[in-house]
Amino acid sequence: MAQLLVEYPQSRNPRSDNPLARGADGVLRYGNLNPALTELLDVQVHAFSGREAVVEIGGPRLTYRQLWHAASRIAGGLQEHGIGYGDRVAVRMPVGARWVQAFLGALLSGAVPVLVHDGLPDDVAARVISDSRADFVLGGPGGAELPDGAAFIDDGASLSELALLCYTSGAVAQDRSAGPAGVELTNENLLSAVRSMVCALDLPTEGLRNLVLLPLAHASGCVDQLLPTFAVGGTVVLVPNSSLVAETIVAERIDMVAATPRIFAGLLPGLAGLRAEGVRQVCSAGHRTELAAIDPVSSGGVAAALREVFPLARQWSVWGATETSGIGLALPDGTEPLGCDLLGFPFGGTELALWGPRADTGHGELLCRGPNVTPRYWNDPETTESRFTGSWFHTGNQVDIDEDGLVHRAE
Repeated sequence: MAQLLVEYPQSRNPRSDNPLARGADGVLRYGNLNPALTELLDVQVHAFSGREAVVEIGGPRLTYRQLWHAASRIAGGLQEHGIGYGDRVAVRMPVGARWVQAFLGALLSGAVPVLVHDGLPDDVAARVISDSRADFVLGGPGGAELPDGAAFIDDGASLSELALLCYTSGAVAQDRSAGPAGVELTNENLLSAVRSMVCALDLPTEGLRNLVLLPLAHASGCVDQLLPTFAVGGTVVLVPNSSLVAETIVAERIDMVAATPRIFAGLLPGLAGLRAEGVRQVCSAGHRTELAAIDPVSSGGVAAALREVFPLARQWSVWGATETSGIGLALPDGTEPLGCDLLGFPFGGTELALWGPRADTGHGELLCRGPNVTPRYWNDPETTESRFTGSWFHTGNQVDIDEDGLVHRAE
């Protein structure tokens, strides 16, 4: 049977006042972005210099001024090691303030950070580092300590330039069956995802305190939580020891919590009896390979238990892939799902299409396009060609899209 591509174009975005205009390639794009992620962050550092930027429970507490200064000295140290524009710097460190310093230091040096999850087996991490052709490695076995030099900030970047190299959680092509694949994310991808998250979750600028329990080495943790929190001058709170989550929520006056459904489920026993009325948002992040785990606003399960702990919080589910900068679909509090198959609606500049012989009946493979979607896989034109039809990214997930534009898992 013939393969059909049926588009679901977005004529307007009722959940965003941000200007979006369709480019020549058909993709909706924000028209007022900073030219680079470093510039956005630099502006916020000067606006909120005295606020806490990062709090590591049991570790450092850094204001924006302190974090930026430390990162700029790491950037200077990398420069003294010969690292500069376009080089790759792998970051393989445990979650904490030093991870954030290393990530920002790599950015400020003009290099491209390569996110390597600290929990990866050594052989897999080594393959990721090798595949990325990393010029320098921060942390991990054989990696360097954070370098220190004269403060340095490279601000020569543009929207189309590569800003971050993330790796998928698994293979995406036959010849990549041995491990993850690199995904190129540009400044436009990152800034668009940040803008979309800030708007969709209506993040406040008067001092958000976000307990981020997602891995920072994944797009969902770094791009969709860390960076949006910085974009509004908020505080990212990190807890290396999960047994301290309950007391941290109270002691640090947390008003937003972000994790995966699996992480939330594991935390629930330790949260029993807690009633945190100060938490106003709970964000549950899912990946395209874990669609079956996303059911954050149903009447039972994890969502109901979280409602007991956070009675005044809005619950959000955000679905995405590494290739979409971790975002794509959202399911907000107040949505009344017909069943646990409901995934959500596209937000920001994300648009949807269906692919397959039954696409015209609302069933098929989910395709996404938007300013947050990667332009290509790293050093892999074959996979790039196989996963894109024009500007549309093939997610590999079978879904149904109903008459209201809501996406459901296919039965």
